[in-house]
Amino acid sequence: MRTADLFGGEGDQAGAGLPQRSELLDLLSVAAVLLDAEGRIVLWSPQAEELFGYTAQEALGQYAARLLVDEQHLDLMIRLFAEVMRTGQGWAGAFSVRHKDGSTRLVEFRNMRLSDDRGDFYALGIAADEAVLRQVERDLALSMRLVSQSPIGLAVLDTGLRYVAVNPALARINGVRVEDHLGRPVREALPFLEVDAIEAALRQVLTSGEPVIDQQSVGRTPADPDNDHAWSVSYYRLDGPGGRVLGVAIVLVDVTDRHRARQRLALIADGSARIGTTLDVGQTARELADVAVPELADIAAVDVLDSVLDDRQPTAPGAGRALFRALAVKAAYPTEAVRAADPPGHLASYGAQRLATQCVRTGRPILIPHVGERDLARIARDAGAAAILARAGIHSYLLTPLIARGEVLGTLGLTRARNPLPFDNDDLTLAGELADRAAVCIDNACLYQGARNTAVTLQRSLLPDLPPQQAGLEVASRYRPAGTTIEVGGDWFDVIPLTEDKTALVVGDVMGSGISAATTMGRLRTATSTLADLDLPPTELLHHLDKITADLEQYATCAYAVYDPHRAVCHIAVAGHLPPVLMRVGEPPELLDLPTGAPLGVGGVAFEVTTFGLAPGDQLVLYTDGLVETRHHAIDERLDLLLQLLHSPDRSSEETCDRLLDTLRDPDDHDDVAVLIARARRWPRP
Repeated sequence: MRTADLFGGEGDQAGAGLPQRSELLDLLSVAAVLLDAEGRIVLWSPQAEELFGYTAQEALGQYAARLLVDEQHLDLMIRLFAEVMRTGQGWAGAFSVRHKDGSTRLVEFRNMRLSDDRGDFYALGIAADEAVLRQVERDLALSMRLVSQSPIGLAVLDTGLRYVAVNPALARINGVRVEDHLGRPVREALPFLEVDAIEAALRQVLTSGEPVIDQQSVGRTPADPDNDHAWSVSYYRLDGPGGRVLGVAIVLVDVTDRHRARQRLALIADGSARIGTTLDVGQTARELADVAVPELADIAAVDVLDSVLDDRQPTAPGAGRALFRALAVKAAYPTEAVRAADPPGHLASYGAQRLATQCVRTGRPILIPHVGERDLARIARDAGAAAILARAGIHSYLLTPLIARGEVLGTLGLTRARNPLPFDNDDLTLAGELADRAAVCIDNACLYQGARNTAVTLQRSLLPDLPPQQAGLEVASRYRPAGTTIEVGGDWFDVIPLTEDKTALVVGDVMGSGISAATTMGRLRTATSTLADLDLPPTELLHHLDKITADLEQYATCAYAVYDPHRAVCHIAVAGHLPPVLMRVGEPPELLDLPTGAPLGVGGVAFEVTTFGLAPGDQLVLYTDGLVETRHHAIDERLDLLLQLLHSPDRSSEETCDRLLDTLRDPDDHDDVAVLIARARRWPRP
């Protein structure tokens, strides 16, 4: 019998145009053996030669039983063969056969009777190595069990990107039944996803063979249409043992919890960077509200106990009312619910039934996942505000205390309306983290403000009142503390009347800041006034101040000038201070060229005096370094700007002081400043 007779055509054309072969059969190496009615071998496949060891020349024409079966099994094999040929019923099972090399192998058989067009019968035997077959079965069973029971979503798509296999986990994740996936492309099975991007990635994997690993995706599926989920998706090309591309495998893991945890960590990191950028209580509260909205809440409100802002130790209220100062309100979108919150700066007294009062009294957060009508009455300040919150759709509420150094400072209140998710314990923890960060910053700001207020109060108490108009002089002065730190207290000025109608003009700057610098300044000012009463020359007075400063273990700069209206002259000496400006009538302002001298406190350094005329209308401008020194400009550049600003002869001394401070001083400058301007007037000579 010819091969073509069995398979219906010429052997070299039979496979033309058919799909590519399956590598699974190659892996099994299935052998085919055809026996005639007498049991002689008439066909012998190459796989049979591999399985049994005999070549076709050695096997053809031989009785199969005698060639392959041991004597002890020969009768059984002949009976089975006869039964198949007689009845036409196939037989399947494992049987030990003899290999050409003399070894015995267990082989899995499938035997069936065939007939040709002449009515002759043949027996076709299909055989495979039993060990290989069992291994394939175990691998297949394991794969199927893993796929079906895996909590990870798994799918296989063919080269046309149609689903050919989907496990139950992926069906649950997608909210689409397994049978509604099969045979359909991604676009048809999952139209609710971003199918263009998915298909583009799948085609890229098919073309290149390079997998896509851990691609993050966020969206909603019919399994949970109201909430976003995050997935980690990986695509792998499936290649057969012979290298043929079979399709693409999809591995999908729901990482929503991890995604939300990362979002929370990112929000905490963002809060650490954005909250507390200044030592301003109101700004810190606004920063807290900005961080919380919209990532955590639709609306955020920050309220602080009024005692915190009033330099009093914050104390949790008792069973009575609590007095709050509203600091910040922020909404993610325009909403009338903002009108229900106390506006920033508003002072409100909350009763014991209010949740805000309970929160600061107990120091514990309050979480209401689902807000009801009774809850709104305890959240809102009055019935009208409660009605506004109800109309705005407020459905979830969270309130957490602001606590620093064990003291309750206020509250952070959060609400949700558009965000459909209720607040949960994770949100409560996150809000607490942000509130703790803000509370420390608010506490620091309050401490700073208290220390600064103390230093400024002490500084101002030690400075003279508005300087009196002295003989032959018109005097204007200004003092401005540092804007952003507690570096106040070191600068001073003074106008001291002397004998014979003379006047001493003093400007000084103690190095350092805070209360210590203010205290040293007060001592030096007192010492200067006492020494000036002795009518000492400027150099000798500075010599005594130098010794006093050294005893205080401090350093200071000083400019000391004595004006004599009768002679229209001025004597001046400086100790490490910036040069004063002389403004003569009809001439441009100039920096006095003076011996700088060493700062007070160095000890044992000689000072020099300079004398110059100060005619009626001329002005002498004394100032501290806070007026001209900055962190970003050269001192020469700033001194040139000072001279330009002073080049206005028609301006009064008071106007000049204001112009200098408004132009040269930034509100956030880190140093305080003192300015003293003396204009010579006509004075009757004796």
